[in-house]
Amino acid sequence: MMVDQPRYKTSDEVDFVIVGSGAAGGILAKELSSHGFRVVVLEQGPYLTEADFTHNEIEILALDKLTNHPKLQPTTVRKTPDEKAKPQRALVYGRCVGGTSVHFTANFWRFHEIDFIERSKVGPVPGAGLMDWPITYADLEPYYTKVEWEIGVSGQAGASPFDPPRSKPYPMPPLSVKSSGVIFERAARKLGWHPYPAPMAILSQARPGRSACVNCGFCLGFGCEVGAKSSSLATAIRMAEKTGRCEIRPNSYVHRIETDANGRATGAVYFDEKRNTHLQKARAVVVCANGAETPRLLLLSTNKQFPNGLANSSGIVGKYLMFNSGGVVTGQFEHPLNDYKGYAVSRVLHDFYELDPQKVGFYGGGGLDARFDFTPISFAFGGLPPGTPRWGKDFKAALAQDFNRTMEIFCHGTSLPVENNSFSLDPDLKDAWGLPALRLTYKDHPDDLKLGNWMFKRANELFDAAGAQKKWSFPVGEQQFGVHLLGTCRMGNDPKTSVINADHRTRAADRITALAKRGEISA
Repeated sequence: MMVDQPRYKTSDEVDFVIVGSGAAGGILAKELSSHGFRVVVLEQGPYLTEADFTHNEIEILALDKLTNHPKLQPTTVRKTPDEKAKPQRALVYGRCVGGTSVHFTANFWRFHEIDFIERSKVGPVPGAGLMDWPITYADLEPYYTKVEWEIGVSGQAGASPFDPPRSKPYPMPPLSVKSSGVIFERAARKLGWHPYPAPMAILSQARPGRSACVNCGFCLGFGCEVGAKSSSLATAIRMAEKTGRCEIRPNSYVHRIETDANGRATGAVYFDEKRNTHLQKARAVVVCANGAETPRLLLLSTNKQFPNGLANSSGIVGKYLMFNSGGVVTGQFEHPLNDYKGYAVSRVLHDFYELDPQKVGFYGGGGLDARFDFTPISFAFGGLPPGTPRWGKDFKAALAQDFNRTMEIFCHGTSLPVENNSFSLDPDLKDAWGLPALRLTYKDHPDDLKLGNWMFKRANELFDAAGAQKKWSFPVGEQQFGVHLLGTCRMGNDPKTSVINADHRTRAADRITALAKRGEISA
């Protein structure tokens, strides 16, 4: 149920404007409004609630009800900066209140300690711009714990020998294991690996106003109609609204951040649902618009002071984009699995999270999970084994036989940061509002492709150990489409090589000699 919100005027100078309402924007809205600040959240998509969510695959998956629409916001793609980018769908992200957290798988891994110190530990990687973070796992651990307990994450602490240290167990026990998880666990243990219950941002136990998972089977790609998925919408946004100081303003497409003569942000300019333009004044602007739209907004916000866009004195806004590497290996079994029911993932392993490049011959690492994330129509179009008839009675027979006997092993791999891999503004193509479209430049580092193939071999070994009757995958290839949008606004200590510092503040330009001190903004 929606809570009555304050209705700030655009001329009211609120304390914070937050651009985006997903996992980051929702949490910030909750934290800032809970501490007494006046907050406006500008979300480009609609405000949908549990009553609006449906299992209609055409409406959700084909017509992009929850995600960015390619006709409204087209993109172009190229492999290198020397090429002319061509129109092509390049990414999917959540375009509704709650953002991508509304429709994500709900895997809720923590980063490991290695993720923050890779450059120091492994040294330089040819062709990549690997850097340490300016923060450590220990800095983040209390916040991982806070989020897990506040939004609701199901899992089993200590179940994996590779887990990083934690100060508190999960707030709820793991979700029950699925058939795919049982098969995965038994086979992995045969191979000497360490499978464990997947930590999931889905409730295994009911919470006030939210049901535990009802195993509807429409999870990945869909909103949760009972609030079991711990999205920003179902958790942080509702908490923020209850403070009486946070307004969620949907259908508000931000396209510019205004600054004053001193280079300080003064508000955000946006189109409303009728495409009228407004400026919401604020003492600070927080940009949480994902790894594609965040750099796009900064690059769109040019002026005489900042001709290359905001926060871009380093020239690397939008660069070092990472999609993650890997893919899916699919297997079929003799007996029904009933894996179409419930959430996507119940077992995972991290034995390969930190690989030794001297032993494997490439840099990277990752994890494997057992899943079945197909819906009926998506399985008919993309889940059947190669060579299956695509029409007629044989097609129907294959669907009836295979839908309930199929599972996947998803190979999650890292991506190396390559400077040319980026989102930028296309010089020719415009979106439906007349703004420059996003241009993707992406060519996987050779080690990412080697990692993907290596992980595929591990997945095939697992299916062999499980006694799969059939298994298949598609070749690991260079990516031209992204769902995981990492990088693009690099965090670091040196303003010449990063966009934000350890406090998430931007370096607006070389002429700005000092940043605002902590606590300068007050209620």
